[in-house]
Amino acid sequence: MRILITNDDGINAPGLEVMHEIATDLAGPSGEVWTVAPAFEQSGVGHCISYTRPMMISEMSDRRFAAEGSPADCVLAGIHDVMKDAPPDLVLSGVNRGNNSAENAVYSGTVGAAMEAALQGVPAVALSQYYGPDNRDLDDTFEAARVHGVETLRTLLDKGVWTKDDYGIFYNINFPPVPASGVKGLRAARQGFRRDMGFGVKPHVAPSGRRFLWVTGAPQQNPTSPGSDADVNLKGYISVTPMRADLTAHDALEKLKAIE
Repeated sequence: MRILITNDDGINAPGLEVMHEIATDLAGPSGEVWTVAPAFEQSGVGHCISYTRPMMISEMSDRRFAAEGSPADCVLAGIHDVMKDAPPDLVLSGVNRGNNSAENAVYSGTVGAAMEAALQGVPAVALSQYYGPDNRDLDDTFEAARVHGVETLRTLLDKGVWTKDDYGIFYNINFPPVPASGVKGLRAARQGFRRDMGFGVKPHVAPSGRRFLWVTGAPQQNPTSPGSDADVNLKGYISVTPMRADLTAHDALEKLKAIE
């Protein structure tokens, strides 16, 4: 198996090392793991692509490249340039430092990379490590993802739903905020929503007198609706969420026929 890995935390992020370890095990002795990751951190850029400017790409070592672009850019670079003669069989994005459950998935560059791979017709999975009081002080804060990542992906590749339609399914996996020994298993879960938990801004005046705004987040331990991704994560389960890039609100489409 030929696997392309990327992330949104940058080429030197510890989570990318974990992702490489997982991908190497998954690919097997006869497989290959290629890395194309952002030269700098790109957290929160979503599915952004560098449509109006070129990006420099540099080979850091064998099968390891850094690109001055977004995670989705890196997927495009990997498929259409770095691995153009033999495209990847699978794209893995992560392991993100922090969860991409609930509304976080909408902003996530980690998820954006998997989305772009799916649009390119390549099976793809985004992987993220939830943080909380039970794992943030561990020597290895990625322990749950490191220990359970390969088994989770093998299960998903074997039993998951993979489609070849226009907006093919890709997956968003979140490992719970617990040590590896505390992981209770897998749960197929819908994307949740943390009410009253959205992003905001905080003003700051610099010494020069210029006014800036810092984007602020919110606590990540508040529960979401039962059975959703963040809910099962906070209960110790790995969430597996099937996604599509199709943004149509299908539940409202039939009712909207009244306007015709």
